[in-house]
Amino acid sequence: MSEPSTCDWPSHDPLMTRYHDEEWGVPLHDDQKLFEFMLLDAFQAGLSWKTVLYKRENFRKAFDGFDPVIIAAYGEEDYDRLLADEGIIRNRAKIRGSIQNARCFLEVQKEFGTFDRYIWQFTGGKTINNQCKSLKDIQATSKESDAMSKDLKSRGFKFVGSTICYAFMQAAGMVNDHLVTCRVSTPSPSCGSRS
Repeated sequence: MSEPSTCDWPSHDPLMTRYHDEEWGVPLHDDQKLFEFMLLDAFQAGLSWKTVLYKRENFRKAFDGFDPVIIAAYGEEDYDRLLADEGIIRNRAKIRGSIQNARCFLEVQKEFGTFDRYIWQFTGGKTINNQCKSLKDIQATSKESDAMSKDLKSRGFKFVGSTICYAFMQAAGMVNDHLVTCRVSTPSPSCGSRS
């Protein structure tokens, strides 16, 4: 009997493979971790995930462990510090957007109790299990990411187009796009799924 294969996109890169095996598509309900992916996915806009992933620890250090409370209080000195940090992606709009998003994130927490409660409503609190047979079956957006994008934008969030929202949903395990032949294709039984 042959060994189950994996999704093709990690391309035997050790860091990408670890992310694929341990995080991508795994249901996530921790607010600070959700904010981490929101921040990283915003910086990914127009770039590859590999570029962001290889700078992740630099981002963690530069952005105070992805703590939205600390980031929401950033002033001009912090903005200038981040803009000068060669370890991260130095994009003015994305840095400003991350500070803005931290403030909006705290507003959502205040309204819903947790960001987790708010964000998972877009998939009905369950993982959408897409049963992809090949990479070409993996979509870039969905009706759920469209709805999430529209709502986040209405709340003042930046860099939350539908494509970025869909990437966030993959990272947070709100959608499971592992190929059906992938060795890690089955979502955690506790998260629920729908075809």
